[in-house]
Amino acid sequence: MTDVRPASAGTDGGVLHTLFRSEQGGHEQVVLCQDRASGLKAVIAIHSTALGPALGGTRFHAYASEEEAVLDALNLSRGMSYKNALAGLDHGGGKAVIIGDPDLIKTEELLLAYGRFVASLGGRYVTACDVGTYVADMDVVARTNKWTTGRSPANGGAGDSSVLTAYGVFQGMRASAQHAWGDPTLRGRKVGIAGVGKVGHLLVEHLLQDGAEVVITDVRAESVDRVRAKYPQVTAVADTEALIRTAGLDVYAPCALGGALSDESLPVLTAKVVCGAANNQLAHPGVEKDLSDRGILYAPDYVVNAGGVIQVADELHGFDFDRCKTKAAKIFDTTLAIFARAKADGIPPAAAADRLAEQRMAEARRA
Repeated sequence: MTDVRPASAGTDGGVLHTLFRSEQGGHEQVVLCQDRASGLKAVIAIHSTALGPALGGTRFHAYASEEEAVLDALNLSRGMSYKNALAGLDHGGGKAVIIGDPDLIKTEELLLAYGRFVASLGGRYVTACDVGTYVADMDVVARTNKWTTGRSPANGGAGDSSVLTAYGVFQGMRASAQHAWGDPTLRGRKVGIAGVGKVGHLLVEHLLQDGAEVVITDVRAESVDRVRAKYPQVTAVADTEALIRTAGLDVYAPCALGGALSDESLPVLTAKVVCGAANNQLAHPGVEKDLSDRGILYAPDYVVNAGGVIQVADELHGFDFDRCKTKAAKIFDTTLAIFARAKADGIPPAAAADRLAEQRMAEARRA
């Protein structure tokens, strides 16, 4: 049952329509937050606590409307329920969005006010970093509640989660290779990585150590230069279109923006496997069927990039890197199980992943 706490001003029928008519329904609670003194306007969406407290980051973005912000919170929180379930975490899904341009309105006062709203939920929602928020921000938010992760090591956190995110993606890629070619190694395979920022450049290292040939691109020339300075054997191409057209490409790893798999990119994609760190890689739901029809294996992004959420969840128990790495290594087995379920049910891997996540949540509700 959805519990709506309206802000004291600024909501309208459009927002409420979004709350109750969204196709991403089934949410337990939606909190509309407003603090006039700091200028805070935020939405906290709790999709499910079937597996435990809802866990998901805080996004800070200049939404065009409150309705758009609510819809984003609903969609993202639902996605976190599925992601956390398949990561084997005892957490449900939640997400928060703060409305506004972080470069213009982000202040310590606003973050502290937001933290008090998190505190008011009494542990039903655990937050962390997301787009527009950083470790330093979580250190501030944590001053007003006990349910903030993604903090700096100096403040009891684990810091940057890129290391475990890249490791998890690599495990998903190994599982993809096992399913596609019968061998869990990328040795001798050509892998193209679009986006070599915090996660992508670490993925390069894993692949080279495994014996892969790596091709990269990034909109930031300095990111490409940094990788090639460290690994001169890596090849760089001008842009993503050139990357996906690369002759002999075995694996395509989108590690930048979402929507990488689209009606425009699919016809020229030469790879037989897609496995990367980027969120929301499918431009629309029909793309995955098109991938399957073309014989291209897609490793669902929210499964393989779960290393980061595994890390922030572990902070609640006193961060231990080795314990987290052991959990992230299980992404290999989870990805293989998804491919097996997809084959058995005659459905695309993303649909199979959803079924497995829903099965775990349903079992928890019955327990």
